[in-house]
Amino acid sequence: MNRTLGYAIDGRDMGGPPDREAGLSVGAVAQRLGVAASTLRTWDRRYGIGPTRRSTGAHRRYTPADIARLEVMHRLLLSGAPPGEAARVALDAPPGGPPLPRGHGAGGNRVPVGAATRGPEGAEVRGLARAAMALDGPAMGDAVRTALGRDGVVRAWNELFVPVLEGIGRRYAASGDCVDVEHLLSAVLLGRLAEVPPPVRPRNARPVLLACAPEEQHSLPVHALAAALAEAGIAATLLGARVPEPALAAAIRRTGPNAVFVWSQTAETGAPARLGALPASRPPYRLVVGGPGWARDRLPASVTPVASLDEAVAELTSMYGRP
Repeated sequence: MNRTLGYAIDGRDMGGPPDREAGLSVGAVAQRLGVAASTLRTWDRRYGIGPTRRSTGAHRRYTPADIARLEVMHRLLLSGAPPGEAARVALDAPPGGPPLPRGHGAGGNRVPVGAATRGPEGAEVRGLARAAMALDGPAMGDAVRTALGRDGVVRAWNELFVPVLEGIGRRYAASGDCVDVEHLLSAVLLGRLAEVPPPVRPRNARPVLLACAPEEQHSLPVHALAAALAEAGIAATLLGARVPEPALAAAIRRTGPNAVFVWSQTAETGAPARLGALPASRPPYRLVVGGPGWARDRLPASVTPVASLDEAVAELTSMYGRP
């Protein structure tokens, strides 16, 4: 599932020296990336990220630089970036530059956060993936509960749940299939994360508010964060998906939180101006945002962005000292 493409940027992997008619057809590139040829044509037509060289027969061919850009776009899409934003970043990326960091989040509920260290060749990842593809809810539930009990939320998320979700995302990107698989696995994850008990004696007297941005429906990352905070002894109030700005403002006034965390998966829901409109309180709260939907260069100076589940937990527990 998490196969990494090792493409020769200098053209030597195209079957001939770079100064000759090097280039790959759309079918060959689709096979390399694991996507449909029609998907590549759509990326070319809509976003201008396509082949730049023509063969003697006037057929357009993908150069090594073209493929490097497509790899960047593909990785960003699998991380959850909107197609237009992924294409913009890919077109701006220098060919042969360093690989993009992970942690932008995954499409739909395929999120974020932290690089997986238990690769797709691992038996546990394969086992959960097989159960997911078979729509075997009980087997998925057992695997998820076992990982959470043994490893804790953050490690299970980074090393098991995210790799499997990303693998399902690859299948979806290639074929448009597996929506049912993702929905069932997400439901199982939500159920098992909800089983993590809240702290009996919380370290915080004032709550941490967790919410999705208005119209943001991808709430799985916020549920994972709530469970991870519970393990760390932090009481959190989870408002869930699609929290309107007035509702979040009202919750801030009612609870006087220590911190507020807002998740945005897509650029359509991550409007920085909405953050500036949230009410102040005394004592003041820490405002933290996560997810690939936020344009970091436009966030208010008072807002702290985080790029992974690990970072979110560290940021939201740092004000309480050691447990």
